[in-house]
Amino acid sequence: MPNPPQSKSLSGLLAPHHDGSELYVQPQIPNIGEPITLRVRVPKSYTFEKAFIRFYEDGEPRTQELTLENSGAYEAWWKVRITFTNKTLRYRFVFLAAGKYEWLNSRGVFDHDVHSNNDFVIFSGTRAPSWVRSTVFYQIFPDRFAKSSVVRELPEWAVPRKWTDLPATVKSEMSSEFFGGDLEGVAEKLDYIDDLGVNGIYFTPFFPALSNHRYDASSFDEVDPLLGGDTALASLISAAKKRKIRILGDLTSNHCGAGHPWLKSALADKKSDERGFFYWDSTVPHGYVGWWGVPSLPKLNFNSRALRERMFAAKDSIVRKWLTPEKGLSGWRIDVGNMTGRQGDDDLHAEVMRGIRTAMDEAGEDFWLVAENGDFDATDLDGTGWHGAMNYQGFLRPVWNWLHTNTEIGGGFQGLAFSMPTFTGQQLVASMKEFSGAVPWDSFTSCMLLLDSHDTARMRTVVNGDVNRHLSGMILALTYPGVPSIYAGDEIGLEGSSGEGGRRTIDWEHPEKWDQSFHAEVKKLISLRRSESALINGGLRWLEVADDFLLFLRESAEQSLLIFISRTGVKVELDLSHHGLTINKTLYGNAQRGSKLQIHSTSATQGIWEIDA
Repeated sequence: MPNPPQSKSLSGLLAPHHDGSELYVQPQIPNIGEPITLRVRVPKSYTFEKAFIRFYEDGEPRTQELTLENSGAYEAWWKVRITFTNKTLRYRFVFLAAGKYEWLNSRGVFDHDVHSNNDFVIFSGTRAPSWVRSTVFYQIFPDRFAKSSVVRELPEWAVPRKWTDLPATVKSEMSSEFFGGDLEGVAEKLDYIDDLGVNGIYFTPFFPALSNHRYDASSFDEVDPLLGGDTALASLISAAKKRKIRILGDLTSNHCGAGHPWLKSALADKKSDERGFFYWDSTVPHGYVGWWGVPSLPKLNFNSRALRERMFAAKDSIVRKWLTPEKGLSGWRIDVGNMTGRQGDDDLHAEVMRGIRTAMDEAGEDFWLVAENGDFDATDLDGTGWHGAMNYQGFLRPVWNWLHTNTEIGGGFQGLAFSMPTFTGQQLVASMKEFSGAVPWDSFTSCMLLLDSHDTARMRTVVNGDVNRHLSGMILALTYPGVPSIYAGDEIGLEGSSGEGGRRTIDWEHPEKWDQSFHAEVKKLISLRRSESALINGGLRWLEVADDFLLFLRESAEQSLLIFISRTGVKVELDLSHHGLTINKTLYGNAQRGSKLQIHSTSATQGIWEIDA
């Protein structure tokens, strides 16, 4: 086992700290012209003579000195009160000492000049709805979750499979194999979903299509009859609401399917409005541009004002109609959000993104907008577009790189032409900070946290069946700032070495085959994530990071939680008394109490403790 750290002090508590959480920023989303109070926590061991905030007002840098708010035995709180002048406030702090200065920005403390791109950011106006912060989503791929007794006639494209079959791995069969899961089946399993503790369901598309994945929509105006149609969705949403479970839809604003009436009209009549909905290419047999060259996915052209009206701008647009009380969705996940509005010389991305956001804000401020974005652009999360992104870059990929043990899982999903690297804990945290430091706090905490999805290998396979490593990943997803999303079946240990391979059905008739002990642990963790204020509204301080373990704090105005996660067996002994920290209650894992943290384990391990600070 590794030797315990020899440092007497936790490295993460030796420097000033500020983040966008409620302890440090009040009010969280200010109005223009409103005073705002910003606070900084400074350890007593950190020496300086004066501290200032450097912020921008109408594009011009300003400075204002911080004042001491209160001082204790181990740390002091400093504050500054300024007027929120513009739509966006960008700021950092500077600490002055004899002959030197140090900047504090969203990535940490630096003794040299740093770029303003990593300044703290606060924006005015609407924010992600408050319910998002206490929600744990459950991702369902409709064809594979649960099958009702309703017998339906299959379309020509569908190749029927037995519910107990494994998904095909031959590319030509992937989109056509049909297992028959439907919305009535989901409704029958609502008690199971509710018992698990999740309070949100994210459905991959439920629109009619010519594939099992339904990302090639033949219509955006109705629910696929193969899933039970509009009636089944309405009934499901009604039943879910009684259990206080929200439903998130999945919309492909980047493309539609080759079976969509828009394309049929465009091909039939060159003078139609629909002709302008697409890009055209005479060099290919089908005559139109397909997303990534795929004929079944015609790329949408948002130069068309008529398309914008139908998709999001009009009062009866697709984006808006499904958010009405009659339809009942609580928001949208936007498929390939980073590519929407982009094609060749056209870059209409920002216009389309903000158009969708405006439509949703006008529909009501209680709707969540999250986008798929494998490699995020920070400008997409500036408060005017997506509330958040599926956090592949700043969470899933670094977590995989830290936890994986399966050498057969490649790096293709990470945009790599080579195998997945293996990270130390330090590299993991550095990657996370690159993302969190580039976006406003409200956007960062509105991003979806996932260990896997319908597009990736299953986490259980990524860690080569190591249940304890899988649990380390799960606890990190459920304690890190953001909106956790659990891919249906992960809680019982489903496997799969690829996106399609992971789209396995759940064997409801034989629960004895499930990983029941893992299921029980996931239930405990979901309950904690939804009930503990520090996990809902708290900030984030990294305390100690080693190759094989992480130690961090989540702190709200009401509560402080200490969280430990390792990927291997470890021997860790840390004295918390140097910082005035005392463990008073064990919420999860190995019982601890007092000012000594002692972890002696033979495999990956985890712990959550409430502390006095």
